[in-house]
Amino acid sequence: MPHVTIAEISQNIVQLFQNSHIWVIFLITLVVIFVAFEVGFSLGRYRYNRLNKEKDSLVGPMVGVMLGLLAFMLSFTFGVAASHFDARRQLVLEEANAIRSTYAMAEMLADAPCSESQKLLREYVDLRLKKYLSLEEINVAISRSNEIQDQLWSIAMAGEVKSTGTSSSWLYVQSLSDMINIQTKRLIAGVHGRIQTSIWVMLYCIAILGMAAMGYHAGLVGIRGFFVYPLLITMFSLVVVFIYDLDRPKQSLFKVSQQPIIDLQKRINDDPVIRP
Repeated sequence: MPHVTIAEISQNIVQLFQNSHIWVIFLITLVVIFVAFEVGFSLGRYRYNRLNKEKDSLVGPMVGVMLGLLAFMLSFTFGVAASHFDARRQLVLEEANAIRSTYAMAEMLADAPCSESQKLLREYVDLRLKKYLSLEEINVAISRSNEIQDQLWSIAMAGEVKSTGTSSSWLYVQSLSDMINIQTKRLIAGVHGRIQTSIWVMLYCIAILGMAAMGYHAGLVGIRGFFVYPLLITMFSLVVVFIYDLDRPKQSLFKVSQQPIIDLQKRINDDPVIRP
């Protein structure tokens, strides 16, 4: 049998969590939290009926502290996810501006390299707006984007050699460099700009312990709360799903608007010459 390390198993679990549909995450969270509450409730009833009939006067405040800590973790995690979402949205605008500048600066080149550059940039924009259904298609698109960047860079270097005493080629090179750097930033934000696994583990641990403590307190009191507690568990699971989806590059509920790229595509298709 092949040797599998704990790190590999952990990585597989993380990938499964990251690639799962949001409603799968919702159901898993709902079940886990519900089981934690029921275990706590059963333990609370056992303590009340079989042992010393433990009073809830001290348990209640401690449960409140644990739920307060859970609320803090939810707020912190939501803030991290929101910052990642805002970063991806800002990078879309920055990339649209960088492509537009490169397209405009290409007008400073000679006719042949200018025409070739703008043709490649139109294809580059189309790649940004195409809908991809699989990871393989995404990798192919990234590979083609890198090829276009190499071709544009070759044109820039040829232009720099031919240009003497002017800054036209330098302006084109600078805008092209910015465009390439922003693609790298978008890839990093999409792949690595996500909530750390340790934060998710901590959030779920606190949630499980907090709900178990709440169930324990309910068991001591003897009131399950057939409406309030399931509602609380459902609300918590929905919040986790919102945070999970907000943090993903490919959202289902939250969408990073591609409107700046759409507007740029329309503009360069309608009016191929964009002046700076």
